[in-house]
Amino acid sequence: MQAFLINLARRPDRLEAMTRQLRRLGIAATRVRAVDARTAADATVDRRFAPNGPLGEIAKGDKCCTLSHLRAWEAFVQSGERYAIILEDDVVLDRRAAHLLKREDWIPEGVGLLKLEQYVSAGKRILIGKPVEVTDDIKVAPLRSKHTGAAAYIIARETAQLLLHDVGRWTLPVDHMLFNPNNSPIIDKLNPYQMVPAIARQSEMIGGTTDIEEWRKSLRRLRVKTLKRELVHAYYELRLLPWQIVSVLRRNAQVVRFGVNDNFSPVSDMRIAGDALAEA
Repeated sequence: MQAFLINLARRPDRLEAMTRQLRRLGIAATRVRAVDARTAADATVDRRFAPNGPLGEIAKGDKCCTLSHLRAWEAFVQSGERYAIILEDDVVLDRRAAHLLKREDWIPEGVGLLKLEQYVSAGKRILIGKPVEVTDDIKVAPLRSKHTGAAAYIIARETAQLLLHDVGRWTLPVDHMLFNPNNSPIIDKLNPYQMVPAIARQSEMIGGTTDIEEWRKSLRRLRVKTLKRELVHAYYELRLLPWQIVSVLRRNAQVVRFGVNDNFSPVSDMRIAGDALAEA
């Protein structure tokens, strides 16, 4: 199983940190040059996106992030591999990744998209379907609620091809399209799974805050659009809630809480200050 690491050309610090981390885990990765929102032409970027969607206008940074994942999928499909690991360059991996991410025989049949990460803070709650045990302490389960972030996941060849050829103009950022049942128009085709406990977490210890935040700020300044966006967002957040409650009551789904007794153990404690990297 091959890993593809998405990395901006102007962030060699993150590339170095990720390379060191993956080397310690014994995982070889192919670098995929990320699309840079600072230099990419608006017209070129906008060509792949609808002007509006469930979350309103998509910020340029999120568009370029999405296009970067498309690049990774294209490289994966050309490789001929059956599965690929897609990583962004600000991820901390658990030591268990060394055992799991060099093999594919543990992936249950029919799982074409598997989220490896826990997004946001410890204590995050998500809804999952019936879990399948893949090792003594790790399970995978259908994702039944929103759990965004696309910093670490496994994708099957057929799923990558579907995303590359069947989506058309994107109406959502990549993480919402992949891992948000509330608003993704193709979630039923993707049927994403979640690893429990997660073995990956985004971390500001690798390169500081996300590079796409600056583009989101400009959209928030447009107050009328922001209000409309938040109202639409609230609708999509709540529209599946009755079904989710019924699923829990019928024991077809369960709530899991990340960061509680999950024994997350990063392979190394890496901190970056500016362009200098130092391992603590």
